[in-house]
Amino acid sequence: MRGRDISKTDLYESVKSLVESDDLNQKHLHLNQQKLFTLFSIAFQYMLFRSTKSPGAYIIRIEDSALAEKLAKKSKDPSTRRFMQSLLLPRKLKYQKSTFFLDFFHIGSWTLTADVPSDKIKGAIVVKNTSTRPMLEIEEDEDGTPNPMANLPKDYFLTSLTEFVPKTITVAYEWESESGLPLTTIQFPFIKKEKERVAGLTLSTEIDLDQIEDMKKTDQEN
Repeated sequence: MRGRDISKTDLYESVKSLVESDDLNQKHLHLNQQKLFTLFSIAFQYMLFRSTKSPGAYIIRIEDSALAEKLAKKSKDPSTRRFMQSLLLPRKLKYQKSTFFLDFFHIGSWTLTADVPSDKIKGAIVVKNTSTRPMLEIEEDEDGTPNPMANLPKDYFLTSLTEFVPKTITVAYEWESESGLPLTTIQFPFIKKEKERVAGLTLSTEIDLDQIEDMKKTDQEN
């Protein structure tokens, strides 16, 4: 066990809150806190549980292969790490009566699920990196071939799933859907806001630096 793994209690309570979202008919969730590897573990364990209750196909769509490898190494529980390590290749893995598929934001990686009937896909996890890469704006790849992502609708990596998948969880910090897709935001109380360091001082992210600056200006005017 890794010293910084999520505790079994926090993992259980967090997965439980996602299960309860089903009872509230919350179909498309957004986990928008920091701690991407922790949030992915929670989302994955929920989908693993869901797959035992609603067998079918499940998609894990990650921004790129580099992030997928990081999730396989740094997710915050051993079960998720082992599953992801097995899923990296060949990007398809059977679990009890369900099948999990791994693809990326590039539509060229969606071939594995292209032949799966849409009504068989029961859930999906979408994981966006913290850095924004303008792949949708690139009209040609480096070798000069047209980029198939260039003219797709905004957030197509997600909206292409929400059109027919009954349950999706998007893990993305400080991100909002450009397409206006309504997502239900869920936050977990055990994940505290990280602190920022400014000129050698440690400041909570809850502090409004702009407000402090306004107060300084007011003092100077007085």
